[in-house]
Amino acid sequence: MPFADQLINESTARSLVTALELVLPQVELPTLKTAATQMDRLSLRERADLLRDALVEDLPGNYATFAQSIRLASQNDTFRGWLIWPVTSAIATKAVAQGTAEAFDDAMALLAELTGRLSAEFAIRTLLRHDLSRALQIIGGWTTSEDLDVRRLATEGTRPYLPWATRVPEITEQPGVTIAVLDALYRDPEEYVRRSVANHLNDLSRDEPELVVDTARGWLSDPDENTARLVRHALRTLVKKGNAQALELLGFGPVSVEISGPVLGRASIGFGQTIGFSATLRNLADEPARVAIDYTVYHRKANGGQTGKTFKLATRTLESGESFEVQRDHSFRAITTRRYHPGTHAISVQVNGVESERAEFELLPEE
Repeated sequence: MPFADQLINESTARSLVTALELVLPQVELPTLKTAATQMDRLSLRERADLLRDALVEDLPGNYATFAQSIRLASQNDTFRGWLIWPVTSAIATKAVAQGTAEAFDDAMALLAELTGRLSAEFAIRTLLRHDLSRALQIIGGWTTSEDLDVRRLATEGTRPYLPWATRVPEITEQPGVTIAVLDALYRDPEEYVRRSVANHLNDLSRDEPELVVDTARGWLSDPDENTARLVRHALRTLVKKGNAQALELLGFGPVSVEISGPVLGRASIGFGQTIGFSATLRNLADEPARVAIDYTVYHRKANGGQTGKTFKLATRTLESGESFEVQRDHSFRAITTRRYHPGTHAISVQVNGVESERAEFELLPEE
């Protein structure tokens, strides 16, 4: 993933200044020009927020005047890319501060106009938090838009756990409030939109697994040629957690499969090294067994406990009496999203949600 200074940086801010000066030559933009030099050591969202606040400070007038200025600037085709994030965030901020239905509705419309230049999925969160019911009513209309970016904004912007974005408690506190948006878009002709639908439903699975399974079951009862794939992606977290209903919906019901192992290749490894393991599965039933095979690595936490992360291995149909060996090497190389702690770790294998015993090994202290 690119670093923050590669996405929103001084050059981005200067481009925004230039775009606004072309249509507002009388405006000085001192706060925005200063902000362009103050982004070192800030995260990506902090940079976007800094430029947003500067933009709100520098552009005079009420929401209507502000929106008019942005629409004028948007007539220039260079008004796109990462500079749009602080712009759309400023639009939402100004509309909420105005506090009128007219400003709110126009801000929603302006976000839809700009989302093709860079997704307005982050900015829309401010409006969702201000008036979720009114926003969802407008978003419902977006699901039939001819613009695929607007349709995607409908589902991506309302995701409960959208990466990089602020949370919208009003969504997580009302289970199912966004399902109508997903129902309208799960058969969208564009993969770009369908992928967002799947990710949105996967977000919901953190808090509402039964709702997610019921929704996916409804889609599978009225599918098109892409629905099965979408549902598999949407249920991925529930499958990793061994959710029996999700697994059965995907065709991985209860089976009589014996798991021998896992057997580890080493008793200990150092930081940055790899541990290999194998396990043998045997179908004990008289009929074929369709199996989803995963493995879980239990990492040691700072407090001495363990937390598991599950990874996919394979899917397969085992004939009666058939055995199948799985093998995998798992790396403990340094990554930015995980901190490793020396001590006892473990690996287990999971078949259709049923987990084997854990095999333990030691992660040695870093030298």
